[in-house]
Amino acid sequence: MLICNSCPRKCNIDRTEKIGVCGVPPEYKIARAALHFWEEPCISGDRGSGTVFFSGCSLKCVYCQNYEISRECKGKTVTEERLIEIFRELEGQGAHNINLVNPTHYSIQLFETLKKYKPGVPVVWNTGGYDLAETLQKGEGLVDIYLTDIKYLSEKVAEKYSGARNYFSVASEAVLEMQRQVGGNIFDSDGIMQKGIIIRHLVLPGNVSQAIGVMDWVKANLPGDTIISLMSQYTPCGKAQDFPTINRRLSGREYDLVLDHAEKLGLENVFVQELDSSTTDFIPQFDMSGV
Repeated sequence: MLICNSCPRKCNIDRTEKIGVCGVPPEYKIARAALHFWEEPCISGDRGSGTVFFSGCSLKCVYCQNYEISRECKGKTVTEERLIEIFRELEGQGAHNINLVNPTHYSIQLFETLKKYKPGVPVVWNTGGYDLAETLQKGEGLVDIYLTDIKYLSEKVAEKYSGARNYFSVASEAVLEMQRQVGGNIFDSDGIMQKGIIIRHLVLPGNVSQAIGVMDWVKANLPGDTIISLMSQYTPCGKAQDFPTINRRLSGREYDLVLDHAEKLGLENVFVQELDSSTTDFIPQFDMSGV
């Protein structure tokens, strides 16, 4: 029996008997496990990040580029023993880290697995930001790097695009817990992150105000050397065609407004992207590679 309340949805159901909002049972379901070279440079490095893409999701982002695994739950069920083997295989391939992509709905299971086998390279918690701080506390010491979104400040926007009106209140508390756990950023001699936190914000068309609000919050609440990744790679995916405001790519003017605000705030560590990153070419093939 697994009565699950580990994510903000708090379904309070037995996942061995019924599927909750995340869409998957308690057993690990994975769509891809492979070296990935398109994360931030301090994560991907020159050898790649050892990414494990989990199926299902607690958020319901209408524009999700990984829609086929997050919403349609495409993937293969694996045992804990096989997941540990996958970690070892990625380490053997030279991965700079083990990158757990969309792990939120497997938090409790993953913390138990990491207690049994902690990889010899940093563990990255690559999340949409919709994590309960109280759940993250249970994994303290097991995660080395938090690579987390802060998607929105507005309750209305969060409800419209992710079905999660309380997104910011949850995500902001989670980020403060992440910061408490990891403290300052640590890099090796090659500039590869060993410990720390990166805040990601995907700039949505027609929603520059959300990006500005996120930067304002980061500036006011996190250390001055906090890394923020301002992504221009948005391209309409999933059900975005049903939402006219976001059914287009980001304009250069919109992205410039975001970057100008980052400069105005004096943010010191900012990753930016070229506008031509707005393409489906960088979306991985969820073909069960490495699973």
